[in-house]
Amino acid sequence: MTRPETLRVFIDAKGVDVAPDATAIDAVEAYDPAIATAVRAGEKILTDSRGLPIESDSALQSGAIFRLISRRDRSADSNPS
Repeated sequence: MTRPETLRVFIDAKGVDVAPDATAIDAVEAYDPAIATAVRAGEKILTDSRGLPIESDSALQSGAIFRLISRRDRSADSNPS
């Protein structure tokens, strides 16, 4: 059996093709380099299809579904009014 040349994964419902040894952040980079920078900076969170956070260096499987969410600033929540 031959190994595929690319894997198709989905980020926010958009399909991207990446190398078989790519990581989740590589897929985000292929989707949008600016968003990949935001993930690395902690401004956005990468989640799986269920909304559970995943590590950026996670290995990929063909057909994987990822979602990006903005990190919420909780400092405002701890300020009593």
